[in-house]
Amino acid sequence: MELLFEKTRPGRRCMTFPSLEVPVYSLDQKYCRKNLELPELAEVDVVRHYTALSRRAYGVDDGFYPLGSCTMKYNPKVNEDVAALKGFTSIHPLQPEHTVQGALKAMKFLSDALMEITGMDAITLQPAAGAHGEYTGLSLIRAYHLFRGDVKRTKVIVPDSAHGTNPATANMAGFQTVNIPSNEENGVDLDALRAAVGEDTAALMLTNPTTFGLFEKNILEIAEIVHEAGGLLYYDGANLNAVMGIVRPGDTGFDVVHLNLHKTFSTPHGGGGPGSGPVGCKAKLAPFLPIPVVEETADGKFCFRQPEHTIGKVKAFYGNFGVYLRALTYILILGREGVRETSENAVLNANYLMKSLEDLYEMACPGGFCMHEFVMSLEKLKKETGVSAMDVAKSMIDHGVHPPTMYFPLTVPEALMFEPTETESKETLDAVVLLMRELYERAYAEPEKLHAAPVLAQIGRPDEVKAARIPVVRFPLKNE
Repeated sequence: MELLFEKTRPGRRCMTFPSLEVPVYSLDQKYCRKNLELPELAEVDVVRHYTALSRRAYGVDDGFYPLGSCTMKYNPKVNEDVAALKGFTSIHPLQPEHTVQGALKAMKFLSDALMEITGMDAITLQPAAGAHGEYTGLSLIRAYHLFRGDVKRTKVIVPDSAHGTNPATANMAGFQTVNIPSNEENGVDLDALRAAVGEDTAALMLTNPTTFGLFEKNILEIAEIVHEAGGLLYYDGANLNAVMGIVRPGDTGFDVVHLNLHKTFSTPHGGGGPGSGPVGCKAKLAPFLPIPVVEETADGKFCFRQPEHTIGKVKAFYGNFGVYLRALTYILILGREGVRETSENAVLNANYLMKSLEDLYEMACPGGFCMHEFVMSLEKLKKETGVSAMDVAKSMIDHGVHPPTMYFPLTVPEALMFEPTETESKETLDAVVLLMRELYERAYAEPEKLHAAPVLAQIGRPDEVKAARIPVVRFPLKNE
């Protein structure tokens, strides 16, 4: 498919700008580009180009999207209607507080709802995404320890099954990462944890349910071990969709939690944004929250406040406001009972899918039940047929199904991680079961066809190593 820069033809125009109604301002030439190459196209060319691109894209509105640990749930369109209300879209972040009381009230409502769901005492909405939330949360932890003069706490403990952002974020926040193994039940190894904690422990980063789709049953003991050593417990909220409305992280010993509004609370997700990763914390960490936070005054007005020992800003202005509105709409429509039912249905769907496939596919945690997602290993299938997890995932594309997460957790060979979410019907799940069983049989009968997949997609199998190591991220202009 040609890029717009390749379709350009000199002299073609898409629109004509109206005459200026304000005086022309001449910017100093040192700030101006010497050359600006923009494509010259007719309106019909632009419309057809982006329409064609939209047809090539695949999202939750197109079909089943079981991306494990990412919660690609359907986004209700009423959320978009609320976020598009003129009273929200026509305001500016630099307006005086008394002119944006509705926006501040919405932010306060959302903050209160998220604190109630997580069991936290204070919250910031600013972070732009989950990993940004992780960085903000660890920055709070770092500021807390340093403020108390506890300068030895330089290490963050991360289980071997953690999301890859956990150790990366810990490093960016100035900590050293200590990796600990999982036990036989794919939970935290308590003996390894006891050996790892000490006076240099700043925090333990933990996802619960874990990336194996299992609830960490030893969470209270884990929290006790970390707290007795003087460390704090950080909750990676990527998998909250399994327990929201049922278990609150703050009630199980967590001191800091980040949430993914673009996962758990149904706001658009993928393609680099938009996103939002609010961070909640217990009262002892509240003085270090980023500026500003929203609070309600005694007379029922809303205003911004600066925490006493704030770590400063972590995002321009107040974060991704449009995402807040979508998440708030989702929560208010569901209500307390609906939030819980969402988690229950997510768990039900995952177990239905897992139990329907476990007679053929080897599950990473066999014999029991999962939470909102499950992991299966195709190691045996690959040894017997040569068909890998990658082959199966690519074959799903030819059948209109987005592949699950591949090769994660890293501790599971030939892993596929499925998360169907609560928004999928039984009919959809049954169709996926039939597809997965068909692919299993085809792996033994016609393995070469799975090696070649996808054959019906716009793009076949790219050279993924080359794409990662030698990416071409921009079009080379003529004068460069």
